[in-house]
Amino acid sequence: MSDAMLDKLVRFERPERSLPYAWAMDDAARAAVFGADPADYAAAVHALDAQRADAVRRLAALPSVRAALDRAPFSSGRRIMAIGESTTADRLSWFELLTELFATERPGPGVQFENVAISGSTTTQALANLPALRRRQPDVVFCMLGANDARRFPGSGGDRLVSAEETARNLRLLRRDAVGAPGARWIWVAPTPIDERRVAAHPYLGGAGLAWTDADMRGTAAILREAAEPGDLVIDPADASGPMPLLDDGLHPHLDAQATLAAHVLEVLAGPAR
Repeated sequence: MSDAMLDKLVRFERPERSLPYAWAMDDAARAAVFGADPADYAAAVHALDAQRADAVRRLAALPSVRAALDRAPFSSGRRIMAIGESTTADRLSWFELLTELFATERPGPGVQFENVAISGSTTTQALANLPALRRRQPDVVFCMLGANDARRFPGSGGDRLVSAEETARNLRLLRRDAVGAPGARWIWVAPTPIDERRVAAHPYLGGAGLAWTDADMRGTAAILREAAEPGDLVIDPADASGPMPLLDDGLHPHLDAQATLAAHVLEVLAGPAR
């Protein structure tokens, strides 16, 4: 396996999350899942950890982020959980950056972050995993789902993997069945922008006949707004002020885009300065 392939697998895939009985999996077992040498696996994890730490240092140096961090509405003891797909499961994701930002800039007994996002997850799969999610009883739920529902298969007439109607139903059920503690706050995060031409040209995505459209992504943002209940918050990456570059597949956000989204989420949560 090439170093680049291992890095991508380690960055986006977390076997212990997708295998329900593998919660105690150690690094040697994870390396074996990827067919990698444990030392190579550890080196890949270390390199990604270093990239994340550097991105967090750069975020923490921004006056707007520091001010928003001081106003953040997460009090001590609150449990924060993220449900999502690869954009959130990414070891360099916006949620992972926020987790480390709070750990380094607001240390000590404080909020607890848990990322249960699974790469490739659809809203249907998240709904099937509802019992496991409900047991965690978070106080705040971030939900960034729907991008994989909108995956299209040109060979089958361009049908979506999950219809828009089914996506809306699944999200309403997730919200209705109240993943989280009683009164948990829900924060919906819409999909990030994509580059359709780069997706089509990518040897794995386009080569396999997979496609996404920007119109579908915008439609998913609208579905999230419809699923939201009074008191919920909907955050759209399209509203972020900053660069949103993509990886070479045209689908996944670059680390710089993840940092932009992390800052945007934090600033929206914090609200305007007084």
